Amino acid sequence: MTASATSSSRPRVLIIGCGFGGLEAARALRHAAVDVTVVEKTNHHLFQPLLYQVATAGLAAPSIAAPARLLFRGQPNVTTLLGEVTAIDAAVRTVRLADGHVLPYDHLIVAAGATHSYFGNDAWAADAPGLKTLADAFEIRRRVLLAFELAELESDPVRRRALLTFVVIGGGPTGVEMAGTLAEIARHTLAGEFRRIVPAEAEVLLLEGGPRVLQAMPEKLSQRAREQLEHLGVKVHVDAMVTRIDGEGLEIKGPDGTARRIASKCIVWAAGVAASPLGRLLAAATGAECDRAGRVKVEPDLSLPGHPEISVVGDLAAAMSHVPGQPPRPVPGVSPGAKQMGRAAAAAILARMAGRPTRPFRYRDWGNLATIGRNSAVVDLPTPFGPLRFSGYFAWLFWLFVHVYFLIGFRNRLIVLMDWASAYWTFRRHARVVSEVKAPGEN
Repeated sequence: MTASATSSSRPRVLIIGCGFGGLEAARALRHAAVDVTVVEKTNHHLFQPLLYQVATAGLAAPSIAAPARLLFRGQPNVTTLLGEVTAIDAAVRTVRLADGHVLPYDHLIVAAGATHSYFGNDAWAADAPGLKTLADAFEIRRRVLLAFELAELESDPVRRRALLTFVVIGGGPTGVEMAGTLAEIARHTLAGEFRRIVPAEAEVLLLEGGPRVLQAMPEKLSQRAREQLEHLGVKVHVDAMVTRIDGEGLEIKGPDGTARRIASKCIVWAAGVAASPLGRLLAAATGAECDRAGRVKVEPDLSLPGHPEISVVGDLAAAMSHVPGQPPRPVPGVSPGAKQMGRAAAAAILARMAGRPTRPFRYRDWGNLATIGRNSAVVDLPTPFGPLRFSGYFAWLFWLFVHVYFLIGFRNRLIVLMDWASAYWTFRRHARVVSEVKAPGEN
């Protein structure tokens, strides 16, 4: 079954994914004489850097997500389709969706993003959900809130302690932000709301397999982040390798090789990222190579070897930044990188249409930010005069306004500012609603 096609003879650009990379690519083609089709598995664009706020009941989902159709309402050359790509035929330039629809293209931009990686232990996903989608956020929020509710009902002190032990695995930005916020919920948000338990006595553990948290940041900022986490009450364990996860808790191995069992009914996975499975499907269809994480290796202009009509951007691309006079450097898997790659892929399409040569992709580093909790964050910014690094209250303010600025749409910015202002002064989180009352870990 072939999707309906317009009678236009203009070049057809197909974009798979409406994340940061796909959205920016489509927007960059706003005034181009092309017909753009955006295919996305969900009906919305998601601002993933604030997804943990939904998972911890700080923000409602509409504050960080916008319907894809709304975003392209004023762009007549874009058609938005809801569907999941299951096959790519590079020889005839078509893409097949799960429902059988076949979409032809002249130019293809693949921006399917990333998913969780459990390092070969996919069975852990049932007991330690990751955080990539709104569905993930809703599930984690359900488990966190119900852990406190069930602890209020539990009379056995051992089982109650397991319910009040929250474990975050992975000391990157997501793990740090999750752990810090969970500590704030226990110590401030829920204060005075329970009669049989003291929420502040909940234990929040952050486990990192490497020697320090936020390893992408300078060591001084990494240490500062750890100090701020511990000030909030988070117990940070580095060089802690997870060896087992089940419905009752997990096992870790310390740097000395000793094993330790932690009883916990609420575990969050923030340790590993892998490219979308679409990457290997694309590689099989085109003869391209993938790296160990499943990312597709691309040419300097983000196209595939032997297939200049196909570009890969965002977390799915094993891309390099080509700065004149410097050796190529890997592009980090952050939202600014995905946005810049999306715009670069669109520019390459326009260049080929005009008969001009394409340019090697150059990543412009906007720095690294991570928030730890109320009045606590770390910032590492490149400047013409050298790196600017600071932490604490002013870093938190900087982080706040940067994230609000990059939110999609004025309404979202206004709502987030109002919600954060309310939470700051009252410590309250108003999105503490769950639709299914099941014990953490139940299917």
